[in-house]
Amino acid sequence: MELHEVKVEIPHGAAEATDELLLELGECNWSVLEDAIAKRAWIVGIFEGEEAARASWTGLKPSLPVPPLSDETVRFLGNEDWRDSYKAHFKASQFGPLHWVPIWERDSHALKPGETAVYLDPGLAFGTGNHETTRLCAERLVTLAEPMNEAQKKAAYVIDAGCGSGILALSAVRLGFSRVFAFDNDTEAVRISEENAALNGLSGAVRFETGDLTTSLGEGTAQIVLANIQADVLMRFADALVRSVAPGGALVLSGILAHENQQVREAFAKVCPAWPVEHRVMGEWSDVLLRRPQ
Repeated sequence: MELHEVKVEIPHGAAEATDELLLELGECNWSVLEDAIAKRAWIVGIFEGEEAARASWTGLKPSLPVPPLSDETVRFLGNEDWRDSYKAHFKASQFGPLHWVPIWERDSHALKPGETAVYLDPGLAFGTGNHETTRLCAERLVTLAEPMNEAQKKAAYVIDAGCGSGILALSAVRLGFSRVFAFDNDTEAVRISEENAALNGLSGAVRFETGDLTTSLGEGTAQIVLANIQADVLMRFADALVRSVAPGGALVLSGILAHENQQVREAFAKVCPAWPVEHRVMGEWSDVLLRRPQ
């Protein structure tokens, strides 16, 4: 099988609309890659044969929401796994003491004393920390952990609701939290999360399970609840999410488009009007941080 890759750079701000277009068109050979740190994005397709690759791009190009930033490049992938073609787009990143590192850089990426890393294989899909929504949650997690001592972190309970690749749950473990529970309603996401745990030598460090906001939030309250889902789901389950936070704890919400942020904050203000609230915007995306009073 002679696999060929088509790659075209697109405006970073058009990545979400392009991804939605591919979903609407049912274009399973195409995907959108983003680098939130470099603020760049690409549309990439994998095809059997150069002719099929070029024909597909010719048909797709007129439908894009905005013109591409570059001409298409087509290259023969040979016998390499198609996942390896993504390596050029994923680089190590850092926030505070925590690094997110592609697995192929495990041996070459240097950590300073007091720093730690989560190693990820983008080929496993579901997230690498480069997307703004994951990045926003991860940065909040690091910031929440900073004032806590080791004993406090070991005693704290962390919930990752809608865990995807497990990157946030694994980041919590690397930061010193020892009671971490993560769930997703997609069984494949849970499987990938467990593979990422094994990749980091953390098998069993996080309790992963298949579940949703109805079935998996009734096991007690947590000091940190992370919910990187999407705005409409967050608002629909605001009551359950708020109830899952322990006194003095924090609720981090993401998966929220920037223009949806005020609506999400207003929805949660109806449920927990006395909770202090903060929010940030990164690219097209945003987060909301709510803190439950003691």
